[in-house]
Amino acid sequence: MLRFACTVGIIVLMVVSVLAAEPEKKSVKQSKQWTGSVNDEALKNDIPAVITDAKALGKLWNAWKVPGKVPKVDFAKELVVTSTTSGSRLNLMPRLDTKGNLELLGMATMDFGPGFRYVIAIISRDGIKTVDGKKL
Repeated sequence: MLRFACTVGIIVLMVVSVLAAEPEKKSVKQSKQWTGSVNDEALKNDIPAVITDAKALGKLWNAWKVPGKVPKVDFAKELVVTSTTSGSRLNLMPRLDTKGNLELLGMATMDFGPGFRYVIAIISRDGIKTVDGKKL
């Protein structure tokens, strides 16, 4: 019984140590967001999750036929992030850890349909050094 209790105690300490080593993450506010649907599924290929210049944003905007004009973004201070899904709904939840890594988490429904749904959002560059582990 004592051996079992020691083993459980060691496992608990290991789990706590791993969780403590994980950097704290905070939600990143989106200053603007656009959502929509595109029928041609091939158009979601080759689109980066992070857009850092006006030319790339214009290319995406026109390819996906997003309604309205391409927004003016101060790319020195802001980034544009994207997420797509085959599900009917998508929610983008960017999170920044204490090391400056931005995670782009997309929560989507599992009711798949033709084409794809998208979220395009503008966020502040403040504190961001990497995105999903890759340098900007």
